[in-house]
Amino acid sequence: MQRYRSWLALVLVAAALVAMPGIGAWPQSARTIRVILPFPPGGPADAMARLLAEQIGGAGGPTMVVESHPGAGSEIGTEYVSRAVPDGNTLLIVSPSFVVLPHLRELNYDPLKDFAPICELAEFPPLIVVNSQSPYRTLADLIAAAHARPSVLTLGTIGPATASQMAFEMLKRVANVDMTFVPFTGYTPAIQALLSNQITSALADLATLQGQLQTGQLRALATTAHARVGPLPDVPTVAELGYKDFAVEFFVGVVAPAGTPRKMISQLIEWFSAAIQSSQIEKRFAALGFLAGGQCGGNFGAILRKQYEDYGRVVRDANLKPE
Repeated sequence: MQRYRSWLALVLVAAALVAMPGIGAWPQSARTIRVILPFPPGGPADAMARLLAEQIGGAGGPTMVVESHPGAGSEIGTEYVSRAVPDGNTLLIVSPSFVVLPHLRELNYDPLKDFAPICELAEFPPLIVVNSQSPYRTLADLIAAAHARPSVLTLGTIGPATASQMAFEMLKRVANVDMTFVPFTGYTPAIQALLSNQITSALADLATLQGQLQTGQLRALATTAHARVGPLPDVPTVAELGYKDFAVEFFVGVVAPAGTPRKMISQLIEWFSAAIQSSQIEKRFAALGFLAGGQCGGNFGAILRKQYEDYGRVVRDANLKPE
């Protein structure tokens, strides 16, 4: 009987430990969580992911290691995570390409079915810019010139198969202009081409542009976001300029493979939410041109679904063909 009681006591202690927060969710041998970045290292999403990983670890959460798995416009890294064991130890950083690519090529994963949304981490306000030496001082100037010279004026940005290209196609449609899309492998090459007058205009996020805007090398004509950008209160939105309901916003979020246990998703949401809301992250994001996100779980899932539907409509309206 005494031996039975000792055995029962051990079982009860073990059960209590499993029930404790942070103990049962992840095995102690797997407290390092891999955060897969499906883009080349060094960009805004990389910087943002590393800041949050540092904040979470420093606040007593798990160690999060950001790994870059770039290629095929984010497809390679995304497919890699879609096949990962859904144990909460492998996460994926996502951007609008996550919901754009399915409309433009055949994929081995479904962004809405094969992943569980965790949180929208940050927003990157997009801006339409020209060289400061350009004769175009407003978006109306640029559009009028495009009307006068069909197919001559150009806009460069990341592409193809990106939210940036979707913004370009939407602008062409609502303004009824014929401009030429010039795809680049990144925002930085596009801005370099703009500074050397190889292209007429460019579209990129504030984080990429703020240095050249501050030095006066570039002029911002408008933002495609739904509201004006805090650091640039004089730059209007495209919608304000007469193109009602026009809005294209860039975001970065984090998801897990579908099938990840609900309690693990809840814990991940708790960690990321606390990091996003911290004053340290808010200040560091602002310095880099990011706006902190905050929509998590089902709310973030709704954002992904809406963007998926919106970009699908743009692809159909512009008659863009699958790659």
